[in-house]
Amino acid sequence: MYQDFAEIYDRLMDNVNYDSWADYYVRLLSIYGVREGKICECACGTGNLTLPLQRAGFQMTGVDLSREMLWQAAQKARKQGIAIPFVQQDMRALNLHRPMDAVIATCDGVNYLTKDEDLRSFLRAAWRAIRPGGALIFDVSTPHKLRDQLCAGIICEDLEDMTYFWQNRWNPRTATVEMELCFFLREKDGRYRRMEEEQRQRAWEAQEMKNLLLQTGYRGVCIYGDGNLNPAKETDARWHICAARPAEEE
Repeated sequence: MYQDFAEIYDRLMDNVNYDSWADYYVRLLSIYGVREGKICECACGTGNLTLPLQRAGFQMTGVDLSREMLWQAAQKARKQGIAIPFVQQDMRALNLHRPMDAVIATCDGVNYLTKDEDLRSFLRAAWRAIRPGGALIFDVSTPHKLRDQLCAGIICEDLEDMTYFWQNRWNPRTATVEMELCFFLREKDGRYRRMEEEQRQRAWEAQEMKNLLLQTGYRGVCIYGDGNLNPAKETDARWHICAARPAEEE
């Protein structure tokens, strides 16, 4: 996943206001007492949130499973004169050499954890990485978005030098969506290169995530709607989940 796809990822996401998203996460982090310090972003992709959070004053570390996505992130940081370590790791086995003030995972990173044990492993690994009193914040695309919006039909777009088709299938038994993407990229010689990508995401229910967080030991669990501080609603397209590792262990 995210191999050849890494080279066109930013073009597909060019309508996302990452600066506004970063501002929102600064606000969430502040609510949990993290106004400065070290943050690890899991599933950081090409660094679209890592970089603005670094500019906001945090000491960022970017972690992703895809070497190709990390390469794109590192090139972007270098061009902007920003020094950020980007590390290839599985977020379920996060292993950092120093405690973090917060761990975050954005842009559907947790949706790609499709089994209960996958999410448990990530929550435990994040717990070990976060200092006592630190925070864990992540987002998910909601069941409503994955089931009712993404699976409503075939998505396609014909751009000047790229055409793509995106077909999704909902599996109610596993609460997952199977995504099949096919891209045709026009090369400099006018010929087209075909690229295919398959992805799978799970639609996590709010109560499922809250229960797993509490079982792991997190406290102060809040689930917000997208870009606001309102309680999560079923009709939201994205939820933001916040929790704290207690300063004093129980």
